[in-house]
Amino acid sequence: MGQRWRIPLLIFAVLFLISTSSFQLLRASDDDADDAIFYESFDESFEDRWIVSQKDEYSGVWKHDKSEGHDDYGLLVSEKARKYAIVKELDETVTVKDETVVLQFETRLQNGLECGGAYLKYLRPQEAGWKAKEFDNNSPYSIMFGPDKCGATNKVHFIFKHKNPKSGEYIEHHLKYPPSVPSDKLSHVYTAVLKQDNELEILIDGEQKKKANFLSADDFEPPLIPPKTIPDPDDKKPEDWDEREKIPDPSAVKPDDWDEDAPLEILDEEAEKPEGWLDDEPEEIDDPEATKPEDWDDEEDGEWEAPKIDNPKCEAAPGCGEWKRPMKRNPAYKGKWHAPLIENPAYKGIWKPRDIPNPDYFELKKPDFEPIAAIGIEIWTMQDGILFDNILIAKDDKIAASYRETTWKPKFTIEKEKQKQEELDTGSTGLAGFQKKVFDLLYKIADLPFLSAYKLKIYDIIGKGETQPNLTVGILVAVVVIILTIFYRIIFGGKKKPARVEKPSVNPTESGSNQSSVENEENKEEESSGAAPRRRTTRRDN
Repeated sequence: MGQRWRIPLLIFAVLFLISTSSFQLLRASDDDADDAIFYESFDESFEDRWIVSQKDEYSGVWKHDKSEGHDDYGLLVSEKARKYAIVKELDETVTVKDETVVLQFETRLQNGLECGGAYLKYLRPQEAGWKAKEFDNNSPYSIMFGPDKCGATNKVHFIFKHKNPKSGEYIEHHLKYPPSVPSDKLSHVYTAVLKQDNELEILIDGEQKKKANFLSADDFEPPLIPPKTIPDPDDKKPEDWDEREKIPDPSAVKPDDWDEDAPLEILDEEAEKPEGWLDDEPEEIDDPEATKPEDWDDEEDGEWEAPKIDNPKCEAAPGCGEWKRPMKRNPAYKGKWHAPLIENPAYKGIWKPRDIPNPDYFELKKPDFEPIAAIGIEIWTMQDGILFDNILIAKDDKIAASYRETTWKPKFTIEKEKQKQEELDTGSTGLAGFQKKVFDLLYKIADLPFLSAYKLKIYDIIGKGETQPNLTVGILVAVVVIILTIFYRIIFGGKKKPARVEKPSVNPTESGSNQSSVENEENKEEESSGAAPRRRTTRRDN
């Protein structure tokens, strides 16, 4: 009897737990919906809610379509090599000043992305001077955020426009060293968290890729807060200012035995003609097997001549034709004389204008973001198949994380499993997976701040590797060489002479040594001439 009651009680307990969990999930979902300032799922057609720009240059057709392999709809870029522009006016203006604001959206590059953008623009109110039906590249925005890739450009942009309170001018401030765009065709979610403490976090697929401070000059270019001083535009270099660190020694005199006219090379009088040299044999002869073409017309085509071939008699001999003495290095050659360089007693250093107070300088405790009144997508792309989905503006990064879990992650998991299965089916899992990991790692390496000067070069190398996967190992070696070179310069290349105040070193205007000048000219001449004349081995065809 007790056993029969135990099973129904167990079933009841399980059902109770399921119903309780479901209630909590529904409640959390409702709470998230309440806390979302704006959310666009594209579950329904966009045409009655989004406005397509009517400007002629934006000929790309937007479509309401499913993401490949899913029943989930999004906003699709349907044609290649087109400009696209579409905008959604918000019901209420979003203030980005005194509280945390999270910007998030998904995009899937279903056909890859070789050259194009997939970013969003968060637009200012229309009082700033734009109309929805005329939305274009010049429409004033507050923030621009999202992926962009073309040539050496491979970055997830974060740009904001800020009004200088002194000049009234709006300045674009670009995030330095932004993360790179994932190099696959899967769904990815991009998140920007703008915090009250002036911190910015950029996340890709929920993973933090970049952290910055809006007030830091190290994080944005140009910095939000201008420098306190600037070079005086009216200051001019004095006429007697000498920037030459070294000068030719005015007391130096050319030696009497210095012959500037002596040639670099002279005939080798000791050379002798090799034994067996065939003076009477030409290097090339008429091809005895050649015949005049039947359709050759002497009047129209001219007199026919047999094509030339290498003289077979010359193959066994040291040479044919007229023998000439080879040239040799002239021991008396010294080249043009230059006075040696000495320290310039009048050297004052590289001139620079004096600093004056910056009239546009101001101080800020917080950035004064312009309010967001609309969301626009204005892009030019060479690829189709770009799908936008689940655009969100929220008050809390926890809300954004909840949306990622429910809208993005299930799709990404399915796509990732499908990708693995396709690699298994084609038998390319090992190599393709290795190559992708290599390129992803190289993009992360290129994002390191100390490599910023070499970022474009590394991106160019990676781009070539992606188009030619067989070069993966070579590409990896090339990037490693660049990194090792930089480390070498950091460790061993920093030993320089103590710098003078306002007297940085400059390249000498002339060579410091006549001997090195002579050797350089000799080396160039030696590369362009040989010790003995060469016999031609190419065939001449008429």
